[in-house]
Amino acid sequence: MEYIRTGVIGLGRMGRHHCRIYSTLRESQLIGIFDINPQTASDLSAVYEVPVIQDIDDLLESVDAVSIATPTPTHYDLVRRCLNHNVHVLVEKPVTEFIENAEQLARMVAESGVIVQVGHIERFNPTYLELKKVIENMNVLAINFRRLSPYRVSNKDVDVVLDLMVHDLDLSIDLTGKEPASINALGVTPFSAGLDHVAAQLFFSEGPLITLTASRITEEKVRCIDVTAEDAFVEADLLNKNISIHRCSTGEYATINHSGVKYRQESVIERILVPNAEPLGLEITHFLECISRQCQPCVTVLDGLKALRLAQQIRSTVNKQRHHKTLQVEFA
Repeated sequence: MEYIRTGVIGLGRMGRHHCRIYSTLRESQLIGIFDINPQTASDLSAVYEVPVIQDIDDLLESVDAVSIATPTPTHYDLVRRCLNHNVHVLVEKPVTEFIENAEQLARMVAESGVIVQVGHIERFNPTYLELKKVIENMNVLAINFRRLSPYRVSNKDVDVVLDLMVHDLDLSIDLTGKEPASINALGVTPFSAGLDHVAAQLFFSEGPLITLTASRITEEKVRCIDVTAEDAFVEADLLNKNISIHRCSTGEYATINHSGVKYRQESVIERILVPNAEPLGLEITHFLECISRQCQPCVTVLDGLKALRLAQQIRSTVNKQRHHKTLQVEFA
């Protein structure tokens, strides 16, 4: 079997997992790794028995494909360097920090023939993949996304919209196949200069109504999608990998042993079997398959650009709301 020579740039929380998976896939040969922190690189080098490459261009000269798992502001320059070396790229989300940079990358990728995949990992979450099958023939009325995390373990190099909500914005576009007609959003900044907690609503002319909450100030990690359909209510837990479908619900108030009135609800609940597969493993396997077959990945730079545009619209909407309230206070 012909191996794809792979490398990883950026060895933080996500980069470490990229190394782990590349080192175990039989179609991959992990050639080298790079990080600006020499100790981090050295530690990972020992774990996976892979050399540390001191210069990014030297690494790009020796590989066929790389993962870029560095802070978002570095994505644009690093992807460009990969394109200049004709190296295929899996770049973590969001694709870039600014829309203009993502647009430029999209044009460069189209001209290069290089495979560039954006790491919207939830597209490969087996729970999400099963959820899409479940709701495929339903008349979906509303979708509620919740993506919550504690502050101390959250990424701080971008705000919560670009770090967390952008995942669900990508899923919203994937589920609806279109962009919203209008957006409403509010946010708060209790812990940092950037947005820490944001709630947004996406309105589509023919539905569904989509509500998204992204937070890095909660004390519980939550990754949930609730779907309200005409004849069913579907709960999907992306973390615990389970899906429940509620149908034929009835409810009544009943007197129980003269102890008072209690509400009782009955419904038919269907549990969906979700395959036990690691999303990142599926994502990287898909990336390598696209290289082998010379076909486009399911999450392209253009897909990353669509999610980024929505994210920037939400950030702009929140900031306008905050500015308006500030002016109201000043004039009061």
